[in-house]
This record gives sequence, structure tokens and C-alpha cells, in this order.
Amino acid sequence: MPVNDGKPERQEYRACPVRSPTASRQMALLLTVLALLAFASNSIFARLALGSRRIDAGSFTLIRLASGAILLNLLSWRRHQNPPRIFHPWLSALSLFGYAAPFSFAYLKLEAGSGALILFGAVQGTMIGWDLFQGKRFRSLEFAGLCLAVGGLVFLTLPGNPRAPDLSGVALMLLAGVSWGIYSLLGRRTPDPLPTTAANFLTSLLPAAPLLLMAAPHGFVSAQGILLAIASGAFASGLGYTLWYAALRGLSSTRAALVQLLVPVLAAWGGVLFLGESLSWRLVSSGGILMAGVALAVHSSREHPQTFLK
Repeated sequence: MPVNDGKPERQEYRACPVRSPTASRQMALLLTVLALLAFASNSIFARLALGSRRIDAGSFTLIRLASGAILLNLLSWRRHQNPPRIFHPWLSALSLFGYAAPFSFAYLKLEAGSGALILFGAVQGTMIGWDLFQGKRFRSLEFAGLCLAVGGLVFLTLPGNPRAPDLSGVALMLLAGVSWGIYSLLGRRTPDPLPTTAANFLTSLLPAAPLLLMAAPHGFVSAQGILLAIASGAFASGLGYTLWYAALRGLSSTRAALVQLLVPVLAAWGGVLFLGESLSWRLVSSGGILMAGVALAVHSSREHPQTFLK
């Protein structure tokens, strides 16, 4: 038994690892890049499944959400060693469903690149509109980067394309984009992305269930369609959204909207590589302009980090 000789006991303290601002920015950048690749993959999976009629849109949506819910809840249970507590995040779940269902039906009529372009244009408008509504103002470099990035998107869709997007598909994808923008804004409040996303997917199955009844009379599925829906839901959506929720904790809504402008370019290139869509000089040029605009806007955070980072 130790004897106290009157001298104060010496206590040892272990230094707690503190992540530097540079390391935090690098982690946010890595998470963002992985999430954007997942978003672009979603367009490819959806177009592969729906454009070639391997599965109907209602079944694709339901399988996508169900597979995401299963994988995310299993991962959350494994990490916490008990089933995740569901907080009934109805607004987030409805936003997720409001994105997933119109997204599927829109890709019956849109190509991968144009669909992603419309989707993330609507996302950008929703998130930046919220920033403006909150009273935030652009810095000069941020505004210049935004104009350059939007100019790249406009250039991509200037008249001259013989295959103009279907108007009903455009309307559905705009609805999906607004819903995804709301979902992203809500995601910035979550303290733990994995169980939150798992709860969102699980709860979204309730509004998605009627889709199966609607699709029953004319629904059709194939093994390839089911596998593509699972890949879209479990990996590109479930894990992708978890990464995105984690990245959002280090991004302002304006910066989050800007970096998502890269997704249409990634999806368009994916369409060329995996769907046999044609590669045009306009796609290459507009992609370069868009990425230059995003780089300029992100660079402005070094001088004024409060405009981009939380």
C-alpha cells in the first residue's frame, strides 16, 4: 500500500490530440471529394438502370432507399453496439424522399450529364438562396468564382445541342434538386452523420412505400436493375450521404453549393466512359471553366475563411 510522505502526488497528464486547422481542412476536402464521386456515380447507376429499362422508377427508388437503410443501420449498430435510436427526422426524411423519387422518374427521360447539371443547379440555387436569406454577402473572389462556375454551366447548355432535355424531366429534376438542397442544409445540424443518415433512410421508406403499389400494375425488374438500385442506395447514396454530412460540418452552405457544381462534369465524363455518350469540345471547355470557377471561389477562403468555413 503506498505511503503518503506529505509531498504532493505527481500527476501525469496525457496530451489530447488536437486536430490543426490545416488537418481539418484537408479532412473536409477528402470527405467532399469522396462524396462528390458518390453523387456522380448515382447519376450513372440511375441512367444505367432506368435509361435501358432494366427496372421501373418506383421499384428503383424503393430498393435504393431500402438498401441504403439496411447498410447504414447495420454500420451504425456495429459502431454503437446497439440499434441506433430513431428520432423520427420527418423533415429530413421527406426531403430525402422528395429528392429520390423525382430523381428516378426524371432519369427516364434525361441523360446522365444533363440530369446532374439540372439537379445541382437547383441545389446551388437553394443553398446559396438560403445564405442570402440569412443576410450573408459574397466576397469579391467568391462572387467571381461563382460567376465563372455558373458561366461554365450555361456554356454547357447553350443552344446547339440537338437533344434538348425533356421539359417534364427537367421539372422533376428541379424538384429533386430543391429537395436535396434542403436535405443538405438540414444535414449541417447533425452531430453524428452515420446514425442520422441511417434514421433518415429508414424513415423515408414510409412515404416511399406507396411507390411500389403505384408501380405494381406496370412495374418490371431485372437482376441487373436490382443490383444497380442496391449499388445506388447502399454505396453511392448511403455511404455517400454519410460522407457528405460529415463534410458539411466543415463547409458553409455557399461553399457546399459551389463544390457540388463539379458533379455534373463528373457525371458527364462518367456518361462518356460507361454509357457511351459522346464527348464534345463543349463538355471539355465548360468543365474546365467550371472547375476554374470553383477553384477560385475555394481559394478565397484562405483570405476570408469566415465566408466559407463554419
